[in-house]
Amino acid sequence: MNAPTRPDLLAPLASPFDLDDEAPYQRWRDAKLAAAPIRAQDVVVDIANPRALTPIEHGALLQRLSTSNLVVYRGPSGAAGKSVLVDLAAQLGLRQLDSNWLADEDGISHITQSAASDGRGGFIPYTDRAIRWHTDGYYHPGERRIRSMLLHCVRPAREGGHSALLDHEIAYIALRDASTDYVRALMAPDAMTIPAREDDDGVARPAQSGPVFSVDPADGRLHMRYTARTRSIEWKNDAATRRAADFLQALLASALPQVLRLRLEAGMGVVAHNVLHDRSAFSDDPAAPRLLYRARYRDLTAAPELPWRNG
Repeated sequence: MNAPTRPDLLAPLASPFDLDDEAPYQRWRDAKLAAAPIRAQDVVVDIANPRALTPIEHGALLQRLSTSNLVVYRGPSGAAGKSVLVDLAAQLGLRQLDSNWLADEDGISHITQSAASDGRGGFIPYTDRAIRWHTDGYYHPGERRIRSMLLHCVRPAREGGHSALLDHEIAYIALRDASTDYVRALMAPDAMTIPAREDDDGVARPAQSGPVFSVDPADGRLHMRYTARTRSIEWKNDAATRRAADFLQALLASALPQVLRLRLEAGMGVVAHNVLHDRSAFSDDPAAPRLLYRARYRDLTAAPELPWRNG
């Protein structure tokens, strides 16, 4: 005689991102904060060849992605070809490369100072100015969300160009602990609008509204779209959203211990589940200007799910 099936074993795991269910959130929160690194060196993995990871290197990269949604690799300085990114990404389970209009024909962007005349110089990543906190692709519609990104440093700047990285799940925790109303406001489908971009031919990209925080219905993972820029964003015009946006801005300006700061040197790179990041201003050597390659993906890495991720 077969033993009766326990209904609770068939029930889906409770989501820690359900604002009406506090218990799974608290379990997830406590485990997440206990595992969160507070030193950049704790997310750095040395690799000998990004095109052919050893099993130990592969496991170390995915383990940090599981825990922190990001990892910094440190490889040989001579690994400079753009295919390094694609080869490394494939080994980590990424396949859905997202090309953008400023990327090269292979879908990879080369990030360096550019003249305004080539179409890139008018955009901050292609200047020497500081870039404020953001996630990549915040101007994309939901069906084209950027879920993972890679940055690979070919040449650092002569001075400056430091990066700051913050797991977006840590930002979510800080907001929710302060007030569930903040999170509720930022989950509204019209919380944040990116105005249309126009060029000489008219509207090159229509205005795009969407939430700051959303939960993917397929896998239950938290996604964040955000920019701290004021010229390229319109917040929903209500008091709750303004309070939430102001709190988030103040949070990112504070001394959160989980903000990881480092400078990428030649051969180093970041793999992340599109976490929050910024970049300080820098000064270049004209003979050897700062150069990074960037690849954006619409899928997540093969980092294993942690038992506490879904409550």
